[in-house]
Amino acid sequence: MDVLPCGHPAHASRYRGCAHLVAEQPPGHYGRFTGVGFTYDVLCKSCAGQDDPRVTVLCVGCAERVDDQSDMLGWIGQPEVRHHDADPRGTWTTRECAVEPVNERCVAAVPGGWLVLTAAGLVEVGSSRPAVPVPLPVEPPDALPDAPRPALHTSPDGRHAAVVTDFGRHGVVVDLVTGEPVLSLDRGDYRYRHTSFPVAFVGEVLVTATDWNRLDAFDPATGRLLTDRVTAWSGDGPKPDHYLDYFHGALLPSPSGRWLLDDGWEWAPCGVSVVHDVAAWLGGDAHATEHGRTLAVRDAWDLPMAWLDDRTAALQPIGGLDRPAVPGVEVHDVAGGRQVTAFAGPAGRMWGHAGLLYVATAAGLEIWDPAAGARTGVVEGFTPHAHNPRTGRFAELAAGRLRTWTPSP
Repeated sequence: MDVLPCGHPAHASRYRGCAHLVAEQPPGHYGRFTGVGFTYDVLCKSCAGQDDPRVTVLCVGCAERVDDQSDMLGWIGQPEVRHHDADPRGTWTTRECAVEPVNERCVAAVPGGWLVLTAAGLVEVGSSRPAVPVPLPVEPPDALPDAPRPALHTSPDGRHAAVVTDFGRHGVVVDLVTGEPVLSLDRGDYRYRHTSFPVAFVGEVLVTATDWNRLDAFDPATGRLLTDRVTAWSGDGPKPDHYLDYFHGALLPSPSGRWLLDDGWEWAPCGVSVVHDVAAWLGGDAHATEHGRTLAVRDAWDLPMAWLDDRTAALQPIGGLDRPAVPGVEVHDVAGGRQVTAFAGPAGRMWGHAGLLYVATAAGLEIWDPAAGARTGVVEGFTPHAHNPRTGRFAELAAGRLRTWTPSP
């Protein structure tokens, strides 16, 4: 094994750094972007003020000490944001549509097209059926910055819809065939104003929060609880092994339903992105969702996330508690529990499809290739509200018009 410039016989890390950081107790440091992708050098405060500081390759041990023991003081410069834009190819449809969603989170895909939550209830675009009323309890207003807002989720088979209040306490599941409510949702009265409502259809199962720190699975056709177990703790004596000190947030199932992303938080407070093994949970590991795998810890939560494939998740932004956030995406292998790569640029609500990321911005729908870490196109003037993961189609419903765009294979 070669002796690296830092003086240690070891494997090289991804960092270059100044000699002052090669220490058992390295001082605070800055990250200075190199202008190539998201790579950066680590520099002490003194070297960070120089125009051309001397840097050397750090070994893995030195790099780990910088990460674990040295406070990051900030960033210098900007990462490279790669644009390899070409004309996006896809198929358009446009039709007049008088259906008006309550907000942008109230449009969702169903096998026949699109379901919309309107002021009158649930309406399927193009259907002659009357609106389905939704008996959603009214949430009390308060002074928190994220006001309660309705949101719509649909089952893959189009049979059921869950209407919930993000940053609120309540929700309801409706049978779209009969028009009847089949399940009332309540995540408890503790700190529910801090996250979007934790709910997702995972195949034929509904997963939802039934307390601030508990997820449960239900059969939406019957309302039957599928995950009965004990998780409560009175606060007296030691915490039980399966007690979870974590506030669940927005849920996003992987394409097969094997995994479930959870964008929640815990005290100090800090945002903690977790992945749960749904297959293990429903297969007999009753406490699998009390022992999810942490992917990222940040100083914020309720952030965009998407699946690239069944084991690869994309999270915004790039950063952590120990370093300022940078607009961009971290790519994580959820099964291995490791970050694969990161690239700067994407910022906004996003969806994954066929290995690409689609990001909604004010200018249009951006297309990003995670393998290249680059934007490859922009569908200008199109800011979708919903995506059908089975067909790849995106929908924008605004100003009395429904526009859809389906990317070409």
